[in-house]
Amino acid sequence: MNSPLLTAPGAVAPFEGVPDQGVPWHFGDPFAEQRSAARSVAVFDRSNRAVVAVPGDDRLPWLHSLTSQHFTALGEDEGTEALILDVQGRVQHHVVVANVGGVVYLDMEREQVAELQSYLGKMVFWSKVEPRDATAELAVLTVVGPEIAGLFNKLALPLPDGPHGVVALEGGFARRMTWPGQDAVDLVVPRPDIADWWQKLTDAGARPAGSWAFEALRVESLHPRLGVDTDEKTIPHEVNWIGDAVHLDKGCYRGQETVSKVHNVGRPPRRMLLLHLDGSMEVQPETGDPVLAGDRVVGRVGSVALHHELGTIVLALVKRSITPDTELLVGAEDRRVQASVDPDSVPPDTPGLGREAARNLGR
Repeated sequence: MNSPLLTAPGAVAPFEGVPDQGVPWHFGDPFAEQRSAARSVAVFDRSNRAVVAVPGDDRLPWLHSLTSQHFTALGEDEGTEALILDVQGRVQHHVVVANVGGVVYLDMEREQVAELQSYLGKMVFWSKVEPRDATAELAVLTVVGPEIAGLFNKLALPLPDGPHGVVALEGGFARRMTWPGQDAVDLVVPRPDIADWWQKLTDAGARPAGSWAFEALRVESLHPRLGVDTDEKTIPHEVNWIGDAVHLDKGCYRGQETVSKVHNVGRPPRRMLLLHLDGSMEVQPETGDPVLAGDRVVGRVGSVALHHELGTIVLALVKRSITPDTELLVGAEDRRVQASVDPDSVPPDTPGLGREAARNLGR
């Protein structure tokens, strides 16, 4: 399902192997697009995401029983994130949520939707819910930047309140997000109208931006992407999903025992860290490549991004024992590059590995 915005002025389609097929990769200057998102406002075509709609009187308690999130505490016109785990507590699905107009909407990676829809269908039983794939109905655009309020004011659009507020729009909704950056709003709009929405937003001053820029900002914000920054063993504690997508004050869902045990009495075996790559080489690693300390494999490469200020950056799942001063190599043999750990990406609750410990290394 290719976006009609691939034919928009200046749009460059992604080459084979780039994760976000079907939407523009950039509009001629991906670094300027990032700067606009950081300093003014930019709009991103994310219509390659899938959307599942869950209407019905039992939608909140039903989703509460299936996911890691406290859906029964989710108010009308509120959003959140949620996970579906397997019995060992490993992440199977990640969704971004909006509860608006008597329907819960779940948007996710396109590759997830068939499996997720099949699972939800099997779990309906006697509950008053009717989950359906609404991808053909709705598409996601994301607006990022400190000038969002002015943009919405120009267009006479209501701006959602708070970090997870949702407001209804004609045929869709707007949802506040906490990433990628401090000012971000998802616009979930009728798919047939996506080109009209894009035109309105860009005419009002939002810079057209592609998936290259969005991914760079996402990596900078330390937000994982399912299937890229996760593998078949990933548990939520390893990739910053505790709090954002996992509510620790609820139980009775698949995988909850592992979540509780690791949080209360254990430690996750790995942590997602931001790595800065040596920019002297023209090669860069790929998703799934090893992270090495000497000759020892200590992790795997997830997202790789070219950032307008930070250069080449990587999200990597790395063994918990790796300290911020460890000299690392990332990549396969023909694209192996030196890397250093960004100390601010080291979880502060990690004994001996927190940010203060990292700062003290040079003292």
